[in-house]
Amino acid sequence: MTIEYVDAGEAFDHAKLSNMPHSAPDVTRGVNYERILQARSESQNWITYYGDYDGKRHSLLDQINADNVKNLKVAWIHQASATGVIASTSTYAFEACPLVVDGVMFVTGWDGWLWALDARTGQQLWRYKHAVPVDVTLCCANVNRGCAVANGKVYMVTQNAQLVALDATTGQKVWQKTIGDVRAGESASIAPLVIKDTLITGSAGGEYGVRGHIDCWDLETGEQRWRTYTVPKPGEPGSETWPADGEAWQRGGANHWVTGTFDPELNLYYAGTGNPAPDFDGEVREGDNLYTDSVVALDVDTGEIKWHYQFTPHDLWDYDSTMEMTLFERDGKKLLAHFDKNGYMFVIDRTNGELQHVTPFVDRIDWGTISRDGKFLPRKYPDKEGEPCHFFPGPAGAKEWTHASYNPNHDLFYVPVADVGATATRRRREFKEGMPYWGAAVEVDVDNMAGSVSAFDSHGEEKWRYRLDMPMAASTLSTAGNVVFAGTPTGEFMALHAETGEKLWSFQCGSGHHSSPSTWSLDGKQYISVPVGWGGWLEGIIPGMSGQGHGAALITFSL
Repeated sequence: MTIEYVDAGEAFDHAKLSNMPHSAPDVTRGVNYERILQARSESQNWITYYGDYDGKRHSLLDQINADNVKNLKVAWIHQASATGVIASTSTYAFEACPLVVDGVMFVTGWDGWLWALDARTGQQLWRYKHAVPVDVTLCCANVNRGCAVANGKVYMVTQNAQLVALDATTGQKVWQKTIGDVRAGESASIAPLVIKDTLITGSAGGEYGVRGHIDCWDLETGEQRWRTYTVPKPGEPGSETWPADGEAWQRGGANHWVTGTFDPELNLYYAGTGNPAPDFDGEVREGDNLYTDSVVALDVDTGEIKWHYQFTPHDLWDYDSTMEMTLFERDGKKLLAHFDKNGYMFVIDRTNGELQHVTPFVDRIDWGTISRDGKFLPRKYPDKEGEPCHFFPGPAGAKEWTHASYNPNHDLFYVPVADVGATATRRRREFKEGMPYWGAAVEVDVDNMAGSVSAFDSHGEEKWRYRLDMPMAASTLSTAGNVVFAGTPTGEFMALHAETGEKLWSFQCGSGHHSSPSTWSLDGKQYISVPVGWGGWLEGIIPGMSGQGHGAALITFSL
């Protein structure tokens, strides 16, 4: 019997459900590629996901500084007043990074939400709710990490693998395109990235045995320009790293579900890829399994992979490498820094993919070792059916998807570190489309854990560490005011001194942090905005805090 897929239909027009203004100033009309190229120079705004193409998450604003941050107060709070309803093995969370353009804020949420807010007051200008089926298949939480703006539009992906363009003044849908096949287990949570006259997105769903891909779309029409699969088919470069017989490559994972970075001079987009499928069970996918757990450098005009570097060959621990690829320069060289789930910091020549050096950034690593020059030696992994194997770091990694920031003036990366282990017991599972394709039962440690915000220079030397009892699970934000902002799982939003790690200020937000704060200014006043809403794949990060209240607020601070 053939079961037809039933579309969710049209969502309610939320402009008809309240007496809100339902319109916003036309501030994104002038946002284009040339302006995004200079994004950091207009630090009064935050017009793209990382604040700039290089992924540094560093702002030139300095009105809020190490001397006066102790006076920071709440300016306004936006209450999302929404509860995640999509059925999932995990819960909803507020994981977005707010964008701000000339007094208007755009922020996404779970369940297909997007809000446009007055950045002065937090008043809602309009809201959009996408029609997402409540039974859509999601691996690791009902979340969305952000949007993109350009040419009078706002762009977002949805949990049911759609790319949507909205009129930035009204929230009305302009066009919609399909990214992936929800029936096979594909979904989407990435913040799109505007490059030239296109938009870059990626897919999610590797835990369901899908084949990852990166897509390029026309900004105006939504027409697909190119698609690059992150697992090669037989005969393509890298296919020799998969079994020659069988169909392992067709369900190999390697999804790109966190926004990449871009070097306009090299015309390269740096995309991190996820784990292979099935997780943990390597016997059914012998070989290094390219391009899983890798950075791939793509020509943005064609999608061609120019070079790659694999951080965890033949991954048996669920060590995705989707986290940010931070672009920086040192001694006249164009470099890329990456803090991987496997516990190591990698510095790579971003022109050609040549490794410069590798350094551990977390205390406990016993799954194996990677030498300074990149020699990879596994030691512990779940290789026997039904036999438990404990290892550090656990599958959430020594650093989850949330982002480090980088202050080029101090040559310091501020890293949200998780020091927690897990036990994996291999369980062979036959592939069935649309069903979870995990190769083990996993239990993350409920105690014996720690976390920190740690500062490393570009050579991998740790300069300071602010210690926490819980693993960090939120992005950091660096500013020219010599301050680093970071949120904790227990709800504390804090400011640390960028050179020493001294805590200068904190505020209890009432729910844990799992998002990316941004900073901006308006009418000569600097603000810090942070989405607050604990949730997500908690059983993989901090299972002991699964029962904590979620929250659904965006809190903005100023002096």
